[in-house]
Amino acid sequence: MKGREVVMETRKFWTVDDVMTEQVVSVADTASYRSVVDLLIRRRFSAVPVVDPFQRVIGVVSEADLLRKIEYAGEEAPRLFDGRRRRGERGKALGQIARDLMGAPAVTVLGGTSVAAAARLMDKESVKRLPVVDDLGRLIGIVTRGDLLKVHLRPDEDIRADVENGVLRHALAGRTASVTAEVDDGVVILSGRVEQASTADEALRLTRQVPGVVDVHDQIRYDYDDRTMLGTGIAYGIY
Repeated sequence: MKGREVVMETRKFWTVDDVMTEQVVSVADTASYRSVVDLLIRRRFSAVPVVDPFQRVIGVVSEADLLRKIEYAGEEAPRLFDGRRRRGERGKALGQIARDLMGAPAVTVLGGTSVAAAARLMDKESVKRLPVVDDLGRLIGIVTRGDLLKVHLRPDEDIRADVENGVLRHALAGRTASVTAEVDDGVVILSGRVEQASTADEALRLTRQVPGVVDVHDQIRYDYDDRTMLGTGIAYGIY
């Protein structure tokens, strides 16, 4: 448990707060259809969060939502065999304000969430952006797929410093003294020698978690493989 606490204290994980846009444009739930269209076109947005009077996110209006008025023009009435989704789309074609047009509940992410978790949420929910909210559900930012990719714009020097200081010198303190890290275009090369194979594996795993790392090349040698044990419980193998 102590080892895990050290890792958390000394390694910097990027969160949505590091990459999000803080000056967020939003609309009230009473915003008119035309005003939302004008906003998206003028600002070149593909969607906008909808907030209540307390700035809590209650939905998101996207270009797709607004297009229902064109898609179902004159055919807004639900059909006999329409499914739930199609009925909802036809209903949006009659919407006049954001409350009737938005997708709800909004898929949001809490401030402080790691960029990895945010990326997984985007993929799971098939969304391109996530409103970032505080503990009370109030809008504090917005993060897009492009924002999450910003971690891969980090300079190689910064990545190397995180690997050396956060992983090799702290998380694995005392076990990787002879291991060095080189970084080229986001690709980390770990070389040197450790006592146990499991230490080498852990170094690779933790290095992959450093923001901006594209790949890790393993050139670490070890004295014995403690991952494979004989029936006597004695590790074997020199590498």
